[in-house]
Amino acid sequence: MQNSDFNAGVAASPLMPKVERQRLHDTVVEHIRRFIVEGVLEPGKKLNERELCETLGISRTPLREALKVLAAEGLIEISPNRGASVSKMSEAELRETFELMSGLEAFSGELAAERMTAAELAEIKALHYAMLACRTQNDLPGYYSRNQAIHDKINEAARNSALRQMYIAVNRRLQALRFRSNFQIPKWDSAIHDHDEMLKALEARDGKKLSAILRQHLLDKRDAVLQVQSQEAAAGAQLKT
Repeated sequence: MQNSDFNAGVAASPLMPKVERQRLHDTVVEHIRRFIVEGVLEPGKKLNERELCETLGISRTPLREALKVLAAEGLIEISPNRGASVSKMSEAELRETFELMSGLEAFSGELAAERMTAAELAEIKALHYAMLACRTQNDLPGYYSRNQAIHDKINEAARNSALRQMYIAVNRRLQALRFRSNFQIPKWDSAIHDHDEMLKALEARDGKKLSAILRQHLLDKRDAVLQVQSQEAAAGAQLKT
């Protein structure tokens, strides 16, 4: 998305209200993180502080504080001379990070199948059906938020604080890429099939099966992201010729 398209992209999203003063810092961080996840701010894009301040209705001080938080998460790169830009993973880094995430998800599933309460399982079921409703409406942002909530609930149910901390840190760097993995309808539908199987494994308390499903699910997302990036690179090369 080009710089001139930024305000139009933000305005088109119903999920981006003006920032309220209450809990300003956390809200600004969450809004910019969502811009990155949903592709309003694309990898490598240089951030225009004036545009962001106008869009969010804030001054530069809370914006810069938020950018520091996102830089610590690996989502933003801040250069003393060039300002801030959205981080962009190399292909090797992308492959390695998805491989790591597949292991974290797999371990989460194995532990969660053993430790999850009936109430937690019911909550995941509700999210699953809400996610399916979003798919029928082609609501990718709504689908994605519920999809990620399911994965997050599984990780929480593992009840391992060290795993939880690492999961959160790694997943933040991959959220935008996980969102992009559903741009192709067949990949989106394949992900839904995986989630159907995840739910069955959770209900059966089959940790080994859930672990295997989650591991492959993340590796498939890696491959989908690489395919999208390859197609975009090819399209860009054609435009230059």
